[in-house]
Amino acid sequence: MRYTTFRFALDPSPSQAVMLARHAGASRFAYNQCLQLVTDSLEAKQTDSQVRVPWSGFDLINGFNAWKCSDAAGRIFLAASDGTITEQVTGLAWRHDVSAQVFEEAAVDLGRALAAYSDAKTGMRKGRRVGFPKRKRKGRCRDSFRLRNKRSKSGTLAIRVGEGRPRCVTLPKIGAVRVHDDTRRLRRLLRPVTGFDAGSGQSRVTPRARILSATVSRHGSRWYVSLNVQAPDFHPERRHLSRPAGDRAGFVGVDRGLAAFAVAAAADGSEVGRYYSPIPLLHRMARLRRQSRAISRLQPGSRNRAMAVRRLSRHQAHIVNVRRRFLHEVSSQLIQTHDRLCLEDLAVANLMTNRYLARAIADAAWAEFARQLVYKAAWFGTELVVADRWFPSSKTCSGCGTVQQVRLAERVFRCEACGLITDRDHNAAVNLAAWADRTFARAPVRQAGGRATNAPGGEGAGHRHSDGETGPVELGTDAHAVLA
Repeated sequence: MRYTTFRFALDPSPSQAVMLARHAGASRFAYNQCLQLVTDSLEAKQTDSQVRVPWSGFDLINGFNAWKCSDAAGRIFLAASDGTITEQVTGLAWRHDVSAQVFEEAAVDLGRALAAYSDAKTGMRKGRRVGFPKRKRKGRCRDSFRLRNKRSKSGTLAIRVGEGRPRCVTLPKIGAVRVHDDTRRLRRLLRPVTGFDAGSGQSRVTPRARILSATVSRHGSRWYVSLNVQAPDFHPERRHLSRPAGDRAGFVGVDRGLAAFAVAAAADGSEVGRYYSPIPLLHRMARLRRQSRAISRLQPGSRNRAMAVRRLSRHQAHIVNVRRRFLHEVSSQLIQTHDRLCLEDLAVANLMTNRYLARAIADAAWAEFARQLVYKAAWFGTELVVADRWFPSSKTCSGCGTVQQVRLAERVFRCEACGLITDRDHNAAVNLAAWADRTFARAPVRQAGGRATNAPGGEGAGHRHSDGETGPVELGTDAHAVLA
């Protein structure tokens, strides 16, 4: 089985749009309230060491459920005709207007943030230091909430696709929301098929895939739903055939750059692919600056300022969509056409400290490209290895192996020993392929660089996936895929 995500643009009615915004606000409110419970418990623990601080997602769910029904969440005073006043505890009065799963998933998110903070303090977490969680503020954080696909007592799933009309998604408490995109591929996966149950020895009708959760978020002025799906593996004919154990050649090196986004070449010097990025941020920077200046000239809180902010957010979302589409096209083409790839190990976070290149590196999204290669390689059976970080792929001559100093501005590699003149990126890709052919037997089984991401590993409140992106699953595990 594999875990993937289907992302659809929603077309809600005005009343449904209000419900979506209400659920996002409820998620933000629950997150902040759970964080308040944690900070209050930490302050009380300083005077009384017996106070128990809710730290995990399970403890935060129990703490919030107890709080939302208490007088601290809401109460009213009733005055009788005889002058007596009675206190009536109402709790959180609007808690029944939204799905209870929104509160639970917000508590789980805070529990995960607290776990990352404690692991960073003890040195158990790789990467840069993670601080204590901060409160979410409306307008500053992304409007988003998550729902689990629970089955009711009657056997009906809470999240359904194509019910009533092909292009719709049914969400609990919200109903059937129209979808802008075609859902045919997902509906085919969810279509029941007849299979054989080895345990009972009888045939049964089961779907090929099932929806685990749904994450609804607002990007720009449009709502999107990301359905996390547990789907079957690809057909063996779509996967690459396994090579014999003695065959250690045939790698294709992939060099990432800024002049050319990626150059793929084999060890014999043949170039098999060259891809140029659309650089969406650079091409639209002038418009972004113009719209940002227009916002600064408008009165805060006015309708014109709100309209200008929406225009800017739509433009930023368009930039993200262009970059995402390009990365998926390139990564899919490389994985599906080559069964062995070698990728260079780049410290992207360190490279971003260069103030002259940070914007261009961020626009290229090298880490996201590596992340997509990792999980797509597992889907299609591609062998993906990572070259040593200190391997001088750009400074080594692919013809004679001489290592020499090469400035970053030099786009043509000229070997001082053998006189080879070739493209700099092409030379690096050939060196990566040759390195993989030589050291494949002892090549480290590492993933291809980037930041840590949580991968979907099952159902329940602990389930998490990246919003709007396909989530990788590390080979041999069901929990997390850490991109070192």
